[in-house]
Amino acid sequence: MSRSTNLFITLIRTHHITSRKKLQRVKRAARQLVVPFVLVRSGGSPGIMYAEGPHESGVTDWVNAVKNLRYKDFQCAQKPMTRPVNVDEQTKYDGFNEVASVTEFSEVMQRKGLTAWWKAGMGYKVKE
Repeated sequence: MSRSTNLFITLIRTHHITSRKKLQRVKRAARQLVVPFVLVRSGGSPGIMYAEGPHESGVTDWVNAVKNLRYKDFQCAQKPMTRPVNVDEQTKYDGFNEVASVTEFSEVMQRKGLTAWWKAGMGYKVKE
């Protein structure tokens, strides 16, 4: 059974994410800024990052830390905002999480109840 919790969330798009050094910096920034959940689609194009946390300042500062890594075509597709997020055993992956495909990323967004928000941020057509 899932429950909904208001969290600050954000979505970042880049051209690609392949550098392991940069990913370590993304992970370290999340840990230092108390951003308890980060999901990254790495290994090629497009690069996608999602983060959620209880404090707006931590999520905003994390976005700035990622921006400073100068990823190619960096876009904060969804600026930090508060939204209800489904939290259950399937979606409560604390820490830094990587997936290899956009499909896997989408599945996590669906379990979190963020499909329409994610699709809008990615520029996909959203069914009304």
